[in-house]
Amino acid sequence: MPPTRTTIAMPADLLRRVDEQVERGAAATRNEFFAAAVRRELDRIRREALDREFEAMADDPVYRAEAQEIADEFAIADGQALRVADTDR
Repeated sequence: MPPTRTTIAMPADLLRRVDEQVERGAAATRNEFFAAAVRRELDRIRREALDREFEAMADDPVYRAEAQEIADEFAIADGQALRVADTDR
């Protein structure tokens, strides 16, 4: 996707720090630096949202019952796999 031009305003000291990082090779250009920083922040926000969803699942009785049912169904197979692994040593 081709880039879209936009304008942002930021404190001068922050822009100076960005420029220092670009000069040191952290990115080829300011645009590349900002795009990478925004991607990382968006990824962080997405991961935090997923974490909150998983935390909510821990308190969901329906999910917990289903997870226990699955664990119970695999318990025999897990035990068999461990025994096979032990005999292969």
